[in-house]
Amino acid sequence: MKYLIAGLGNIGAEYKNTRHNIGFQILDALAGASNIVFNDKRYGFVGEYKFKARTFILLKPTTYMNLSGKAVSYWLQKEEIPLENLLVLVDDLALPFGTLRLKAKGGAGGHNGLENINQVLGRNDYARLRFGIGDNFHKGFQVDYVLGEWTVEEKKELPAKIDNCIEIIQSFGTIGVERTMNFYNKK
Repeated sequence: MKYLIAGLGNIGAEYKNTRHNIGFQILDALAGASNIVFNDKRYGFVGEYKFKARTFILLKPTTYMNLSGKAVSYWLQKEEIPLENLLVLVDDLALPFGTLRLKAKGGAGGHNGLENINQVLGRNDYARLRFGIGDNFHKGFQVDYVLGEWTVEEKKELPAKIDNCIEIIQSFGTIGVERTMNFYNKK
């Protein structure tokens, strides 16, 4: 069984530790814990993770957030991965910091990366793991907040939250999206 795990973010040092790059950060943590190397390939940095007889293609798109659909579509086709085996990792302003929500499908919720994936794929019935970044910003400063770095307090809590995300990825691949949602969305 093959799965595509697409962690959304923006390439470049200026974005590395920003809230918007949580998808990259989750995949980097998974790769680091498993000695996985990302290779610069078409439309993204790609690594391969093996877990319980499953193969997870880890994708960090290099198309920038707003064009993520191009990379996701390409790697789904190249690896012949069915849509039900796609999991997209994204930041979410509507959720308090560190809140994790796995969804089997849904709208973009104002997220440009998800919006582009929905547009390119022509559908929205794929799994996504939303990582809450909170909405602690003044009106008109949303972009600065999303592209800002984590606070000192958030940085302390990030490792445990990212570990939870890795567990959700593994669970998604082994017991499926519905059972994983039932277990993790209640926490």
